[in-house]
Amino acid sequence: MKKFSHYIVLVLSLLGPANAATAQSFPSRIVKITAPYSGGAAPTVFMHVVADSLSKIWGQQVIVDPKPGASGFIAIGEVKNAAADGYNLLAMANSHVAINPALYGDKLPYDPVKDFVPAAMFFYTHFFITVSTSGPYQTVPALIAAAKANPGKLSFGSSYVGSPSHLGAAELEYLTGTKMIHVPFKDQSQMYVQIANGDLAWAFSTLGSALPLIRAGRIKLIAIGANERLKTLPDVPTIGEAGGPSGLVVDSWIGLFAPRGTPPEVIKTINAGVNKALATPEVLERLKTFGFEGAPVTPEKFAEVIRADQKRYAEIVQRTGATAN
Repeated sequence: MKKFSHYIVLVLSLLGPANAATAQSFPSRIVKITAPYSGGAAPTVFMHVVADSLSKIWGQQVIVDPKPGASGFIAIGEVKNAAADGYNLLAMANSHVAINPALYGDKLPYDPVKDFVPAAMFFYTHFFITVSTSGPYQTVPALIAAAKANPGKLSFGSSYVGSPSHLGAAELEYLTGTKMIHVPFKDQSQMYVQIANGDLAWAFSTLGSALPLIRAGRIKLIAIGANERLKTLPDVPTIGEAGGPSGLVVDSWIGLFAPRGTPPEVIKTINAGVNKALATPEVLERLKTFGFEGAPVTPEKFAEVIRADQKRYAEIVQRTGATAN
């Protein structure tokens, strides 16, 4: 028995230096970032720019693999079971980490805390009420009035069930005493086409995802879900300023996660690389284009953001009665 115990101690002592050496040499091969969005979605496009920058910083190729669908469950499930070595990373938003646990409860096929460790934040962004440029809802009061006059008939879109756009609309319904129809979309571009054509009344959207049809003059932003206007878009009022409920904040962030058990030194390397990439001219320019705000924080600070959002969204889900259906 003693010989067996000595053997275990010897194995553990050998594993320690091996893990340390692995962490010090990271990355020594291709790093893959799995994204729960379509290839043309603004977050995925932005991540490609960050990946290119990381490839230069690390001297190793970093690729982005889009895996959209099922509210992100497909992408998350793939990385959840990957080796905890830093070479298979996952991009997740506050929806996947903070909203889904409150929305799905025990039915959620992953645990964002037990299954993953936060490595770095990519960006933070606000959502806007978006309508057709030629449609009947040119103001927030007009949209609310139509919803009140037609209970259960006005439709709003979202990128998926449990997305910030879904929860933001549920909060707007709650605060205005209205009831509308939720239409989730796997492909955001189709959602904006339907808004522009008048088939969908409105949606909460980010500037980056709505930009192509905004530039085409087919859809417009009539209010921002924030406590104050953006300096870059001073003509777009807050929802409260526009005649809707005040204090309605609809926002999102996207960050990088690794499977739980990934060595701390590897996490530090990933964090330092992403934060350095966020400061490069190419990435800063794309942040500006999409209306994103870079969020270079430590893994510890990122974990604090997650905990705060989990509490916040649990309260919203309970208050509004939002469901995954």
